[in-house]
Amino acid sequence: MKRNIVIAAVTATALIGGGAAVAFADGGDEARSAQRVVDTAADVVADDADRAPASRLTAAQAIEAALKAQPGTVYSADLDDDRDGDDDGDDRGWEVDILGSGSTSYTVHVDPATGKVLGTDTDRDEDDAAEARRLLKGADIDAREAAQAAEAKGVVTSVELDDDRGEGWSAETAGSDRDWHVDLRTGKVTADRDDDSVSEED
Repeated sequence: MKRNIVIAAVTATALIGGGAAVAFADGGDEARSAQRVVDTAADVVADDADRAPASRLTAAQAIEAALKAQPGTVYSADLDDDRDGDDDGDDRGWEVDILGSGSTSYTVHVDPATGKVLGTDTDRDEDDAAEARRLLKGADIDAREAAQAAEAKGVVTSVELDDDRGEGWSAETAGSDRDWHVDLRTGKVTADRDDDSVSEED
């Protein structure tokens, strides 16, 4: 009987992975055990899909929506898909950071499903604003264009100024959580050399 359950488990795994459908017609305990394995595997697959970034809005669209509500220069956009919520009560959505005038910057919260602006936080940090302005100096490619360029590599879940290399945008794509470098002047997308998950072939 144990051997049959193991075979049923392997078969169920193959069914979930390959998308095929097979009816278990043996009846009795073995059939019920096999069905439990299939149901459990299906739950795992559904759970994994549920954890994928659930945004109908692309990074570029989220940036556009944020700029309509708060004009300025975007230096970061990030899809927060933490289902537990943050300390400040925010629960999933795009967070778009925008430079205003002087030392003022804003974080605009955008609904990932509708594009509706949920709120805006204001921050006044002279050092952060000065650093962002320094990194943007001479840039021809803005955050929206960087996000659009990186979309060729996958679903973009964040784009921000690359303060490690200081010469471009860093974009992250879903799935493998890979990082890409987007040149500030040309928009060329290359694998981030500091990202261990990206091979030389990418």
